[in-house]
Order: sequence, then C-alpha cells, then structure tokens
Amino acid sequence: MDTAVFPRMHVSLYVSDLAATVNFYTAFFGQPTTKIKRGYAKYVLDRPSLIISFVENAARVQSHFGHLGFQVETVAELDERLAAARRAGLVSREEMGTNCCYAKQDKFWVLDPDGVEWEVYYFHADAEFNDPRYQDDYDAASDSSQCCMAPAAAEVLTTAPMAFTLADTTTAACAPGGGCC
Repeated sequence: MDTAVFPRMHVSLYVSDLAATVNFYTAFFGQPTTKIKRGYAKYVLDRPSLIISFVENAARVQSHFGHLGFQVETVAELDERLAAARRAGLVSREEMGTNCCYAKQDKFWVLDPDGVEWEVYYFHADAEFNDPRYQDDYDAASDSSQCCMAPAAAEVLTTAPMAFTLADTTTAACAPGGGCC
C-alpha cells in the first residue's frame, strides 16, 4: 500500500465458514486477502482505507449489530462498484435517490455469508426528512428493509431522552462531506 490513509479503521469479525467468507469478500472487495492462515484471514484495503480481519469461530458470530458500510467519492465509483457486485451476484438490494439517515443517497447493499450487511453509498446532500417507507418498516418492526438503524434502536431513540441538545439540524453530524450511513 503506497498511498494508505491514516488513521485507518480496523474491524475484526467472527465468521462461521472462513472459506465462504474469503470467497465473498474477495469478490466484494475486488482483491485477494493480504494474509490467510488457518482460521484467520485479513484484507488491507486502500479504498476504503480499512483493515478487516476474520476469525473463524462459529460460536462467537453475532447477528443484529447493525451494518457496516462505506461512502464512495463519486457516482461513477458507486456505479463501478455496483456493476462489479452485480456481476458477482452479491447485491441484496438497491436504493437510488433515497432519503435515508436524513441524507439523499444512492446505495446498494450486500450480505456476507454470516448475514453481515454492507452498505455502499454516494452522499448527494443533507435532507430534512427520511422516505416514509422506512417509517412503515420501523413501525412494523421488520428488519427486511431497514435504513441505517434496526427497529430496536429506533424505539430507543423515540422513547429515551436525548443526552445532548441538537444545536443545528441542518449540518451533517456524522462526518466531513456528509452522510451517516
């Protein structure tokens, strides 16, 4: 890696089947593992700047932790990644021109072999509302088509008092360049 961006995020996930996981992530990331050993695999990525490792331990696989994802820089990059994910048969759903997490976005989703959901998205602009279809999903407590948040987390946000005051709801609170998910 000649152009690594630091600090760089590291994620480690437990997986039930390392071979299936490596096959999936090699297709999804478009590159082979950086290191693979018995029960362990690691990818060091430049775009997104991420180190992600997988430890084979079926008993420790967790579900319903939310999702992982990354924001791409351009619509063209999103289109390229989407086309590659389609060719590999990885895309679980597409959402173009959606308002999710109070941001207008184009995105697609994939599921790894253990059900970990990844979101790849392009951020267009901040929005003052979410698409109404997401509220129906929250109300029905369905996890089949969530926008950024599981139903249990949405319930906590509507019933628990905020520990902080929102000073300005028109600016992106998640990261420079906007977008949360």
